Amino acid sequence: MSGHGAPIIDVAELNGNAGELKLAIVAASWHTQIMDGLIDGALRAAKEAGIAEPALVRVPGSFELPVAAARLAPHYDAVVALGVVIRGGTPHFEYVCQAATEGLTDVSVNTGTPVGFGVLTCDTEQQGLDRAGLEGSNEDKGHEAVTAALATAATLRQLGV
Repeated sequence: MSGHGAPIIDVAELNGNAGELKLAIVAASWHTQIMDGLIDGALRAAKEAGIAEPALVRVPGSFELPVAAARLAPHYDAVVALGVVIRGGTPHFEYVCQAATEGLTDVSVNTGTPVGFGVLTCDTEQQGLDRAGLEGSNEDKGHEAVTAALATAATLRQLGV
């Protein structure tokens, strides 16, 4: 975890129109404490951008994020996917991480809807806790994922594309 080099984006000032954007947040259900932190950070970023009620959709795990995002993307200006996958003793970790990453990338590219990537891929549970935006966390990846998606959506709207 570097925690360094991230851009500072003020979502409240994104081309003056972030509050007009429709946002959907799709969140996995595994690892409740980490997911609660990611969702709280995402909702806080949406509120800071002026989006009072983003859609919040829960799915079982990170593997299911792409299909939900694909169904939501045509109806929203931005979609944010939140999840956490923690390495275990089998190749399952690699399969789920690759499927989620490629699936969410495909959704974004194929629909033209920005997809904020808030899927934590961790070696340990502590790494997830450190990135979940909880009290004592070093990073707030839920907030960052919403900020990135809204910044991209606002830029595309400004460009008229």
